[in-house]
Amino acid sequence: MGTPEFAEISLQELISSKSFEIAGVVTQPDQPKGRGMKLQASPVKKLAQQKNLPVLQPDRARDENFIKQLAALQPELIVVAAYGQILPKAILELPRFGCINVHASLLPKYRGAAPIQHPILNGDSETGITIMKMDAGLDTGDMLTQDKTQITANDNFETLHNRLAEIGAKLLVRTIPDFIAGKIQPRAQPSEGATYAAKIKKQDGQVDWTQPARVVWNRVRAMVPWPGAFAHLPGTQPQLLKIWDAETVERSGEPGEVLQADKNGIVVGCGSGALKILALQREGGRRMNAADFLAGHPLRVGEKLVR
Repeated sequence: MGTPEFAEISLQELISSKSFEIAGVVTQPDQPKGRGMKLQASPVKKLAQQKNLPVLQPDRARDENFIKQLAALQPELIVVAAYGQILPKAILELPRFGCINVHASLLPKYRGAAPIQHPILNGDSETGITIMKMDAGLDTGDMLTQDKTQITANDNFETLHNRLAEIGAKLLVRTIPDFIAGKIQPRAQPSEGATYAAKIKKQDGQVDWTQPARVVWNRVRAMVPWPGAFAHLPGTQPQLLKIWDAETVERSGEPGEVLQADKNGIVVGCGSGALKILALQREGGRRMNAADFLAGHPLRVGEKLVR
């Protein structure tokens, strides 16, 4: 049971391992996307169809007819990865070995919908994957296995997402046989250190220049590609400016003040230190490096980017 690319990687690993018989795949209903708002299948559905696997797409996971369809597949174990719906007790108790989840954090830290963005936002040095036995709570079930990875200065949401998806998929196929054989004893999550990673909203991308440069930099990295960290260009009608890539520099100036604007980058003052913008995009435009952007959209030293 899964929907986006993160879950697709786990499904591919299960298929490739040859150790499991996949009775069926459950994913979210097709969603309208793109300019034409045409219905598009999820990455998990596309892969399942390529492999001729049965696909179920209930509007609601607690729908009785869907639960009957699921029961007819007689699953011994249900694997869940970024499915997108809360599973009712009837599903959690359906398989002989229960339901296990591939969660992209080191539980009990970052339970919830956005466990990849929040460690970057908070400046954490590491994160990882937890394979857990699901219960009725939100990511509160007993843990089976974990694997860690460092968060480097070169990481943003995309790079960390892709790495965690691979780590999770490989850990999953290593965990299942030992779990089924009783070699792994599920262990309760510690009560200390539990945190919640709330779903990311569009407004979470808004830059607050009064914060330290490192905090702003973390926001830029955590929000790639959506919603993107953003500020506004000065003017009578401020235009949205999306920041794709940046680094911190030791400069001082007023928060939001343009301290430098040339081929080497656009430097903007923060609460402490400054942010050098390396790649950016004006609303309605395309992504550019700083030099190309300034060629068509001059910024003057002393101007202020606004929230």
